[in-house]
Amino acid sequence: MRAPLPEAFLRRPIAHRALHDPVAGRPENSLEAVRAAIEAGYGIEIDLQLSADGVPMVFHDEHLDRLTAETGPLSARTAAELGRIPLRHGGGTIPTLTEVLGLVAGQVPLLIEIKDQDGALGPAVGALEAATAAALEGYAGPVAVMSFNPHSVAEMARLAPALPRGLVTSSYDPADWAPVPPETCAQLRAIPDYERVEASFISHEAADLARPRVAELKAEGAAILCWTIRSPRAEAEARRIAANVTFEHYPAALPA
Repeated sequence: MRAPLPEAFLRRPIAHRALHDPVAGRPENSLEAVRAAIEAGYGIEIDLQLSADGVPMVFHDEHLDRLTAETGPLSARTAAELGRIPLRHGGGTIPTLTEVLGLVAGQVPLLIEIKDQDGALGPAVGALEAATAAALEGYAGPVAVMSFNPHSVAEMARLAPALPRGLVTSSYDPADWAPVPPETCAQLRAIPDYERVEASFISHEAADLARPRVAELKAEGAAILCWTIRSPRAEAEARRIAANVTFEHYPAALPA
């Protein structure tokens, strides 16, 4: 079952890790950044990692070090412990997916990236996907899930077939993707799993949008999003191919 991406995801630029600005006290993926995106009228992209007790946490990195004063893997802490860890640059503590869903409450589109839990974009998936599907059950607003790991997207298709889903894709330069094996990079570069996982969109690396496979998927009806745009000029260039952009560090223009 291929669930179409709601039209709302093509109308409003999508704030990368929500509308974050550390100088303004809004760290990435924080409730403050989510609230700012809602107030500005942008769509929101967030990332999920899994706590030690199986709760989806809204956090980009595997480790706590960059974004908090704590160290070590996020997956070693319970949700309650993580919920007491302050984020750097203000912005409260690490939120759960359920907290973000309660705040967004369907007001703007929510694009959820399920971070790879296998370590090499392989088949060791399941727990984060199951917890994500459970948290999203009954959510009424425009929402979609995506992952770099096609095994994760396939699992979401199994668990929540009515939920729109897509693949996050890129040029997969092996130099940037260690410890992912070069042969895996070569395979994923061709975006071979789009049909298998019954995706309805891709979110592709902006610098690689001219790849013929992207044009092929677009011609076949795939919605093309892209990441990560950081200037109006880059946005204008990306929109020659992509239907919408994921942006940060500048105020993307909203539709009239």
